Amino acid sequence: MDTKRISELQEIARQIRVGIIDAVYSAASGHPGGSLSIADLLAYLYFEKLNVDPADPCKADRDRLVLSKGHCAPGLYAALALRGFFPVEDLKTLRKTTSYLQGHPDMKHTPGVDMSSGSLGQGTSVSVGMALSAKLDGKTNKVYAILGDGETEEGQVWEAAMSAAHFGLSNLTWIVDLNGLQIDGKIADVMNPMPHGEKFAAFGWNVVEADAHDFASLEAAFNAADACTDRPTVIINHSVKGKGVSFMENNVAWHGAAPNAEQYEIAMKDLGER
Repeated sequence: MDTKRISELQEIARQIRVGIIDAVYSAASGHPGGSLSIADLLAYLYFEKLNVDPADPCKADRDRLVLSKGHCAPGLYAALALRGFFPVEDLKTLRKTTSYLQGHPDMKHTPGVDMSSGSLGQGTSVSVGMALSAKLDGKTNKVYAILGDGETEEGQVWEAAMSAAHFGLSNLTWIVDLNGLQIDGKIADVMNPMPHGEKFAAFGWNVVEADAHDFASLEAAFNAADACTDRPTVIINHSVKGKGVSFMENNVAWHGAAPNAEQYEIAMKDLGER
């Protein structure tokens, strides 16, 4: 990936972050912290990696993305809007009763959403089912799932991980958003699930580490996933919760809170919109 393309993706990620803040501010509720930490990942996936088509959101051979940490829907919505699945202006309708953009993704009403998610852990099992189905049918599409690091405290995650390795699902890649924080505090204090790499390796997965905010690192990680042909891959994506907004970075208070008018202006300035 050359420097020009990296710059383009950085600008897309910035716009995703602007969309996240606009959406959460307009709703006066939502989850900005974990949405901001995956903005670069979403920019890479939707604008560099995934085989998807906004003109045909349900095309049979598309790659699938499961946002298993469904509360970070503002990030997914912002990426989908920028990719052309629906108008960017609709982000400001987040969580309103008449909107198709609710607090968690809804595949029945939102173009580009591949799974209705929200209950943590369930997205991992669904992604395994998608990948196994594709493998049995001889299809070449890939399946990706984004997990929260706090989500890996769920037992269902490890049952799904065991199944994926057992069936040799090399068409499946999970990305763990390792920002170290969950709603109740540090993951190490709440229910320590680390070290992720060693645990996934013990379950039979190909393990790759990446810097969540470095596009060269992300590209190398996904290339490593593509090169692995006998097992599923997990990318341990080291990120900063609230990335890009000064007062939200590494601050657990912004896991699930909306900025007020003054904070909104500061966030927009941080993101280059003022």
